[in-house]
Amino acid sequence: MFDLTGKVALITGSTKGIGKSIAGEMAKAGAKVVISSRKAEACEEVTREFTGKGYAAISLPCNIAHKEQLQQLVDATLAHWGRIDILVCNAAANPVYGPTAQAGDEAFDKIMGNNIKSNWWLCNMVIPQMAERKDGAVIIVSSIAAIKGNTVIGLYGVSKAADTALVRNYACEWGPSNIRVNAILPGLIKTDFARALWENEKARKAREAITPLRRLGEAEEIGGIAVFLASKAATFITGQTIIADGGVTIA
Repeated sequence: MFDLTGKVALITGSTKGIGKSIAGEMAKAGAKVVISSRKAEACEEVTREFTGKGYAAISLPCNIAHKEQLQQLVDATLAHWGRIDILVCNAAANPVYGPTAQAGDEAFDKIMGNNIKSNWWLCNMVIPQMAERKDGAVIIVSSIAAIKGNTVIGLYGVSKAADTALVRNYACEWGPSNIRVNAILPGLIKTDFARALWENEKARKAREAITPLRRLGEAEEIGGIAVFLASKAATFITGQTIIADGGVTIA
């Protein structure tokens, strides 16, 4: 049920943290994976690591803020492997911390562009060829910030809430073509992206104290959920938001 052999998976932001975990777990499940992020060196390093383990992987650098680069990413994947069966929109940005009212226009545009518009672009580029085969899975990595108010990453939360709406709408639009679209909402995961939120010992202990599992999440715990959502085990699941937060949102 969880075998991805023969599937081609394109994962953005896949050189570290959650994205790398998703790429690694999908490759382990048999998928051919595309490693992509802004820095070519990082992409090549992860690709070498994966191919050294016997995984099928290629490196295709891309800055998600640029539509033409996203199109090149899709075209290069199709030229190399002929199809894209799984799309994971993981890359995101959050350049500011603090009250939403104090964020400037530039920060707003960057957050919304990287976290919503790029996903919209990429889905529109990839889903039609999935629909031709009547099979495909799209996963957008959102955040529990999409469903919780926050005093320091408010705009990020707004963008992630919009991602969950995008998931529901695409699930409705493309469901008749057997395309499944879902979101993963991680809580606080120990990655470089969230380092400022967990490196402070006092803040970390406070967060752990209000989390039912009494710990923070690890990147590989998100990778496993992505494999599930892309596999036969989840073929009747679409338009959903899977929360992985150790229980913090229900405590």
